[in-house]
Amino acid sequence: MRKVIASVYITLDGVVENPAWTAPFFNDEAAKFAQAQLFAADALLLGRVTYQGFVQAWPSMTDEDGFADKMNSMPKYVATTTLETPEWNATFLGGDVPAAVAELKQQDGGDLLIYGSGDLVNTLLECDLIDELRLWAHPVIEGTGKRLFTERSPKKTLRPIGTTTFSTGAQVHAYAPARPAGQ
Repeated sequence: MRKVIASVYITLDGVVENPAWTAPFFNDEAAKFAQAQLFAADALLLGRVTYQGFVQAWPSMTDEDGFADKMNSMPKYVATTTLETPEWNATFLGGDVPAAVAELKQQDGGDLLIYGSGDLVNTLLECDLIDELRLWAHPVIEGTGKRLFTERSPKKTLRPIGTTTFSTGAQVHAYAPARPAGQ
């Protein structure tokens, strides 16, 4: 069974929108972590807004480490009810997104990796479909912008499973759902 891993850049005050503020905190350590995370995945699971941003940027990118090749070649599953023409190896998941994700989880393969996609993350948390939440906390207070968790976010208890600290001060806090033993 595949795992759904949500990897989200976030400020200390919870902002996830337009993460240009991450640039000063990204270094070789973070790049190595990001590459290991991507290469453990077989597919991306994205919300519409993240997909639209990525599809404009990634297809023209290249690098020597193979990160761009992996991003560009892997399948993408996109939660959308408004887009009509998939591109960039995408399949649109319209309608019952949690049911579609539950079905994807039952298939053989590597992780399904979510980048950003705050609304999708909240929906899948509510349906208990996220196996690991990785919050890339950046020592920045943005003040305004879309936040990952809002008053509509589902109440969930998570258990910490690890923290990675980069020399820039950014940290990746990994959490798993606090499920009863045996689940």
